[in-house]
Amino acid sequence: MPPAAPEPAGFLRRLAAVLVDWLICQGIALLFTGTGPGGAVAAFLPLGIFAALNILLVSVTGSTVGHRLFGMQVWQVRPGSFPLQVVVRTVLLCLFVPAVLTASDGRGLHDVAAGTRIVRI
Repeated sequence: MPPAAPEPAGFLRRLAAVLVDWLICQGIALLFTGTGPGGAVAAFLPLGIFAALNILLVSVTGSTVGHRLFGMQVWQVRPGSFPLQVVVRTVLLCLFVPAVLTASDGRGLHDVAAGTRIVRI
C-alpha cells in the first residue's frame, strides 16, 4: 500500500513560519545597517534578504527555517523547473496579497500560480 499523501499545511502554521523567516531577515538586515538612519535601501533590505533566503533555501532544501520549525515543506505540484517555480512563488510571496488570498483547496494564490504547495512533513 503506497504511503498517504501528506496533508496541506494550515493557514496559521504557514503564517507563523513566514513570521519567523521575516524576523530572521529583519535581524540580518539590522546587522548590515546598524541603528543609524536608513533610507530607501535600508527599508527594502529585509525584503531583499527575505526573497534571497526563500529562493536559496526552498530551491535547495524545499523549506525555509520557519518551514522547518513548523514541520512543513514546499512541494512541486505542476511539472517544470522547480527553481523557476520557487522564484515565481517568492516574488508573489513578497507582494504579500497573493499569499494571503487562498484558492478553494486552501493553497495561497502564490502557490497556485507557481505550481507548488506547502505540506506538513
